[in-house]
Amino acid sequence: MSILKLDAGGIPQGWVNAEEATKHYADSSVLWTLGSPIKQMRGGISRTNGKQSIIELHSIIAVKGASKINLFEVVPAITKHKLFKRDRGLCAYCGNSIFEHQAEAEHIIPHSRGGRYSWMNLVISCRPCNQRKGNRTPEQAGMGLLYAPYMPSLYEDMILRGRNILADQMDFLAANLPKTSRLLVNNSW
Repeated sequence: MSILKLDAGGIPQGWVNAEEATKHYADSSVLWTLGSPIKQMRGGISRTNGKQSIIELHSIIAVKGASKINLFEVVPAITKHKLFKRDRGLCAYCGNSIFEHQAEAEHIIPHSRGGRYSWMNLVISCRPCNQRKGNRTPEQAGMGLLYAPYMPSLYEDMILRGRNILADQMDFLAANLPKTSRLLVNNSW
């Protein structure tokens, strides 16, 4: 279970586990929460009243402090898992649906020809298409791209990073997605 951590202005900072979130509650750095409580953390027994301390964790917490992140300068880290989710499990060349363990991160402009390891030069490909394209550009191989690569926004990256995103977390993130986001298509997170 992951909790979405925001700064005071509501900008996503990352996913935290229950223990990390509990520390924020305990040190009074949680400013506000969204969503219903999703877990209770139990502490020690008070000597004065004999009651056990309980902290209810919400699915989204905003903590003190402003983000040092400029939303327009964020370049999310690239992983094959996030590429696969961004490209919705479809080979960029043949359009076939592929399993994540079979997907290959494919350089549009080959690395040997100066192609960079970047969001704008990587797509998911099936092995047969990747081998067929080889060390050529799509034009040289006669293999057009079925969709254009793009760099995810911070909110898209939070969705791409998340494993088991709860409905209220998804609603919060989706409300901030660019209108052109591929992640909005069919809402199949």
